[in-house]
Amino acid sequence: MTADLIFVILALLTVVPAVWVVFSPNIVHAGFALLFTLLGVSGLYAYLGADFVAVTQVMVYVGGILVLVLFTVMMTRVPPSGKRRHGLDRYVPAAILALGVFGLLYKAITSVQWAASISPAQPTTAEIGTKLMTDYIFPFEYVSLVLLAAMVGAAILIRERREDRYTAEDIPETVDPDREVTS
Repeated sequence: MTADLIFVILALLTVVPAVWVVFSPNIVHAGFALLFTLLGVSGLYAYLGADFVAVTQVMVYVGGILVLVLFTVMMTRVPPSGKRRHGLDRYVPAAILALGVFGLLYKAITSVQWAASISPAQPTTAEIGTKLMTDYIFPFEYVSLVLLAAMVGAAILIRERREDRYTAEDIPETVDPDREVTS
């Protein structure tokens, strides 16, 4: 009973904000609702015993992608469109598409022979860490060196652009470089 209650809470935490993402007129509110949807998905992964996937979901999607999306949305100004679509021309195609998707999902779910019992999942994080540090140590280190080279290259490119942007003519003549600063 407790497991069912946990599942229902996590499912509601996933589905209700997802509906809000779809129907929200404000894109910033939709982005924050997406945060709760992604956290709910992470909770479902943890509930299923995939702890590594749950933590990866939070770190990659919530910590990286969602923050990038919200930052981009909040930093850009999108003018409201003057013409809004109302009426059947907006809802009929969406309803037809939704019914088609639900029909395909129903067909897929009912045509599969599901297992009667499920064995409990074992924690995966320790096993993945052991494999990475034993069997896959060289590819792991190679990827870390490639990422380090990419970060150093990006830093060098940005520094060169900043140095090119400012020249001696850009500095105002009122600044005296030989003047002592006293505080």
